Amino acid sequence: MNRSIFLIVLFIMNMMTAQKTERNLSSENWQFKNTQEQNWLSAKIPGTVHLDLMHHKIIPDPFKDENEKKVQWVENEDWEYQTHFNVSTQELKNQHIDLVFKGLDTFSEIYLNGKLLQKTDNMFRKWEIPVKSYLKAGDNELKIKFSSAVKEGKELAKTVPFTMPESPRSFVRKAQYHFGWDWGPRLVTTGIWKDVKLEFWNTAKIRNIQVQQHHVTEASAEISFNMKIFADEEGPYQVELNKQNQSVQLKKGLNTVSVPFKIKNPKIWQPNGWGDPHLYNFKISLSKNKNYLDQTNITTGLRTVELIQEKDAAGKSFYFKVNGKPLYAKGTNWIPAESFSPVMNKEKYHKLIKDTKDANMNMIRVWGGGIYEDDEFYKACDENGILVWQDFMFAGSFYPADEAFLTNVKEEVKEQVERLQNHPSIALWCGNNEVDEAIVNWGYQKQFKYSKEDSLQVWKDYKKLFQEVIPNILKENLTPDKNIYWPSSPSIGWGHKESLTEGDSHYWGVWWGEQPFEMYNEKVGRFMSEYGFQGMPTLETVKSMFSGAPELSVQNSVIKAHEKHSRGWEIINEYMKRDYKIPSDFVQYNYISQLLQARGMRIAVEAHRRAKPYNMGTLYWQLNDCWPVVSWSSIDYLGNWKALHYQMKRSFEQQMVLTEELAGNLNFFAVNDGLKTFSINDLEIKAIDFNGKVLKETKTLSKGKLLDGILKFSPVQIKDVLPESDRNKAFLELTLKAKDGKIVAVSSHFFSKPKDLELMKPDIKIKRISANEIEVSTDVLAKDVYLIGDTHFSDNFFDLLPNTSKKIRLSKSIEKIEVLSLWDVIKN
Repeated sequence: MNRSIFLIVLFIMNMMTAQKTERNLSSENWQFKNTQEQNWLSAKIPGTVHLDLMHHKIIPDPFKDENEKKVQWVENEDWEYQTHFNVSTQELKNQHIDLVFKGLDTFSEIYLNGKLLQKTDNMFRKWEIPVKSYLKAGDNELKIKFSSAVKEGKELAKTVPFTMPESPRSFVRKAQYHFGWDWGPRLVTTGIWKDVKLEFWNTAKIRNIQVQQHHVTEASAEISFNMKIFADEEGPYQVELNKQNQSVQLKKGLNTVSVPFKIKNPKIWQPNGWGDPHLYNFKISLSKNKNYLDQTNITTGLRTVELIQEKDAAGKSFYFKVNGKPLYAKGTNWIPAESFSPVMNKEKYHKLIKDTKDANMNMIRVWGGGIYEDDEFYKACDENGILVWQDFMFAGSFYPADEAFLTNVKEEVKEQVERLQNHPSIALWCGNNEVDEAIVNWGYQKQFKYSKEDSLQVWKDYKKLFQEVIPNILKENLTPDKNIYWPSSPSIGWGHKESLTEGDSHYWGVWWGEQPFEMYNEKVGRFMSEYGFQGMPTLETVKSMFSGAPELSVQNSVIKAHEKHSRGWEIINEYMKRDYKIPSDFVQYNYISQLLQARGMRIAVEAHRRAKPYNMGTLYWQLNDCWPVVSWSSIDYLGNWKALHYQMKRSFEQQMVLTEELAGNLNFFAVNDGLKTFSINDLEIKAIDFNGKVLKETKTLSKGKLLDGILKFSPVQIKDVLPESDRNKAFLELTLKAKDGKIVAVSSHFFSKPKDLELMKPDIKIKRISANEIEVSTDVLAKDVYLIGDTHFSDNFFDLLPNTSKKIRLSKSIEKIEVLSLWDVIKN
């Protein structure tokens, strides 16, 4: 080898040694076993012990039949995982080698070549361990011993002198829904649920980068990249930021470096419905003496978010101001989309978030009983303009506040905040879900016979954790523009009148309280962050509950087992009797249960939107499911839109005409959530019978007002629009026009409950326009048209007005499309 070639090879080897590199250990040959047994079986990482046991047919699929009951023994066992991997002599030349576990569920001991390296006790934390001194050239053995989270939790519970509700889950820093919820199975998992890697690095390493927004105008944006860098050597280094170089002087140890950056004519990240959620990509590298040491990429957006709480005559406002403008928040609540988190993939994240965008939503709340979602979730929200209300992972119980627990939580919160802070979608950090309410309203103290001292201790622990520890961590680790904190959702329980005059509200008088849907018109708070009603999943998802041929009956024990609320069927049937006829046919029952759910949520959303700006947010419970189940979701486990999701798409339109019946009058409201304003002329009102005959036409004036938020029209007496004798067989068609004659919004209003409508048999025809488009038409009113087929319809569960047609796109071409309408159910 000549000298020049030798120098090139040497340079390349030095570069390889200098720059940070990674080895993914998840793809090694992993094994697992019960600690009581001798035989090792193959395992998949990332994964859970349930998935591995299912793979080896040791347990059945708990999503099928009534198998959930058959797998409960798994949570009480201890499990071991191991693998062997090779390390080369060249790799050992790196100055630093870290073993990184992105997620261990939950209590474990980590051994490398027989040496105990670390004990873990938090599913939500990353574990990074220096291992250079424990590695050897050639074969290395890595073993993780997991102990039962249930057994560990029970031991921790003994340290408290009184009984904690939901014990032992509240003692365990683990996804709380794993212990079972009223929409999810009890599957208390364990295992290596995220990737494992070896990280090789030298001289210096970028620990974290925080993007801080200082000043933004149309001409320029001034931001800074606040970097935490760990250096072995003191001296000059170079930071390259999108090909702009800056020299920095680092000391030995941890350094904080701020690198300024300017953007000319910046583009602002806008929420869905307001414009483009523009994102900027930044490539950052660290080098010394022209040797690259580390690099990373950051994608972020420029925007401002403020939480506005100002006292007013009614109480106190609660709304988000985004980019300087008040935003009416429309959206939903997110639960984990899989009971076994490692099954979740990028495609499912992006589809579900795209589904929220397509349904005209702009906000999603990550519920506190699940997990801090994967980066792909937040990336999808960034790209689709969906703001995120981010709960910390505490839900519906009391939590301890001993030193060990608080230290653990501090690290958890710090890690998650550092990971998520640069996502422009993050709007708010919330301490917990319903913990304040659980302490104040749920009667646990009486149930468990707490002394006065016990009750005082619970509240003291609550304040320590959610009003001191977590907000202090946020203050230390977030820039002021990213630090919006709310201690608990809701701030006040739904049984108290103040829950409707300030803060955010979870209203469960409908469903839990079995109050009629119409109560939503009265119970309107400043920001409705939870409310909901159950409906069945699609027929496809119901069939997936069975391992064999499905028996479709509400009385079937398999279907009953996939309703986790103890009174679920009873409540659904009670509400169904009020508004519909309860069908005996299962397909029709499935259809009506979905219509019932959609009807209830439409009443709620429209009541909230009519109350703008008193009310400035409506987030229904819930978007998705973690298994096939009867639940509050609008999209079922297999990704199918239920009637509710189609209805939310309509109810969340930017411009709407909403109707209220009150004291014999019709009150009409025009609502505009967009940035564009409209000069309104009048509202056209047509009373039309189910044959399509126009019975009466009238108008109500807006006095030429500008529609830039909400506009209330002059009330109209119901009797002047439609006689009482016609109200079961006619409806109102409402058309809102601008002064230039252009239609701003169209809606319809029915006076009677669905079961009282005097419907006629519609002649519904389906015409093929192309392989992926159809046209649906009818002669008379076709109420709640339900298209059934193995495809996604661009619209479904819709009203087709007399002598009209509607074009529908199909996600894929299918031969057979069946159709139902409400007439098919009430005809008898």
